Amino acid sequence: MYLVTGATGGLGRRIVRSLREQDKPVRAFVRLSSNYTELENRGAEVFIGDLRQVRDLEKACQGVEYIISCHGSNETSGSAQDLDYRANIDLIEQAKANGVKHFVLISVLGADRNYQDAPVFKAKRAIEQALQKSGLNYTILRPSGFASNLLSAAKRFQQSGVYLLIGDPRGRTSIVSTDDLAQIAAAAPTTEAARNQMFAVGGPEILERGEVPKIFGRIFNREPILINPPLMAIDGIRNVLAFVNPELKASLGTFRTLLANDFYCTPAEVEAVESTFDIKMESLESFIRRYLST
Repeated sequence: MYLVTGATGGLGRRIVRSLREQDKPVRAFVRLSSNYTELENRGAEVFIGDLRQVRDLEKACQGVEYIISCHGSNETSGSAQDLDYRANIDLIEQAKANGVKHFVLISVLGADRNYQDAPVFKAKRAIEQALQKSGLNYTILRPSGFASNLLSAAKRFQQSGVYLLIGDPRGRTSIVSTDDLAQIAAAAPTTEAARNQMFAVGGPEILERGEVPKIFGRIFNREPILINPPLMAIDGIRNVLAFVNPELKASLGTFRTLLANDFYCTPAEVEAVESTFDIKMESLESFIRRYLST
């Protein structure tokens, strides 16, 4: 039995899909308020619970051989402290108590760069270290941004031709196909070469952020209208939020970190992933075309 946390998210749904296509038994950990119909239709066992409740984690981990932790915090689900850190600490403890054979953690590229103003990065790094010391067999995946997160921006571009790019267009990225990442995560527990290893996972191209609207322009055959406010726009918003919503201000620190720094994988890192998991990584343009091109 595979336990997938964050199972209704963009990545989690794809991991469940990949496992079920191989007819593997999956327990999908979901919140009551989430839409989990697709998971049920695919034959997954739906477990409704709260990752912040140890009692729910105890029940969810019973009879589980493999855990794939791909949940994360956001403005509605909870803080980085509660979900990215504490829930994973408790999940690791339950994995040990239940004799789980392999634990896959979805971390983030740059978790080891000591970004002090990015709660998610700090939490992910702490969990990486805890997992490595736990005695469990593990695989840690550090993705460089999800291509699926750009689908909504691509749809807006398709309708209006407008693309909002905050900060330096020359910032570099190697956004990974979310479908590729899901396939890798699903395969990791039973891939011998992935045991007790950490992988940076990115797409096959190193792109400047300013190239994304150009890709959209090619796909939808229209000239991009680029709106490019400076990074200080985020700083202004955070300064206001400091008085009314400190938690949201903190979460925007992670967002600002993502905008202000390069997040890309080297060709050697991409090759290591491709050879280990026998996969050819998909480009961002190919991903968007598959989902939205008509």
